[in-house]
Amino acid sequence: MSFLFNKSSKTFKSKKNVSEGGESHNFDLVKHASTTLGSGNLKLAVMLPEGEDINEWVAVNTVDFFNQINMLYGTLTEFCTEQSCSVMSAGPKYEYHWADGQVIKKPIKCSAPRYIDYLMNWVQSQIESDSIFPSAIGVPFSKNFLSIAKTILKRLFRVYAHIYYEHFHQVIQLQEEAHLNTSFKHFIYFVQEFDLVEKKELAPLQDLIDKLTGKEKA
Repeated sequence: MSFLFNKSSKTFKSKKNVSEGGESHNFDLVKHASTTLGSGNLKLAVMLPEGEDINEWVAVNTVDFFNQINMLYGTLTEFCTEQSCSVMSAGPKYEYHWADGQVIKKPIKCSAPRYIDYLMNWVQSQIESDSIFPSAIGVPFSKNFLSIAKTILKRLFRVYAHIYYEHFHQVIQLQEEAHLNTSFKHFIYFVQEFDLVEKKELAPLQDLIDKLTGKEKA
């Protein structure tokens, strides 16, 4: 049974806060990110704080983007159904098949809501694994952490892409356009800053990316 979306109530299960318990200075990183975001300068907000570990910074922001996308998509589940979105796609040129390499080893074609359900459950399992996202002080990140984070972010991008292509008119109706654009712009600046998603993966929304970031190019 899915933990994520209850279509009748449009609710979703919220992720635990990465600063829960106050046992890590992740709380300080979250505060730093919130403060810099509040300045309105997204390029500044994504930069690695001086003296901080890149793995911790990527971890904190990956959890934040997961929560943001979770919330955004959670408002659209009544529109994204097996009937309306029978294939997980981003327009006519891009179609995504699901595989996690463990439970589902061979990529399968499925509807957008099923794909996103698989994806969000998979991301949650990664985030809640202490061997991947350590929560205790002094526990080092695994050597393949950034590789896992790149896969998470690559797949989260696909949810943004599906929303923009298939549900943007509903985003406008719900008056969520500014929220979606700011979230996506923040996401793009972050993955570009640390080279976390290959350019070819961003192709479905490249025109939008150029538009959103063009005025702030150095």
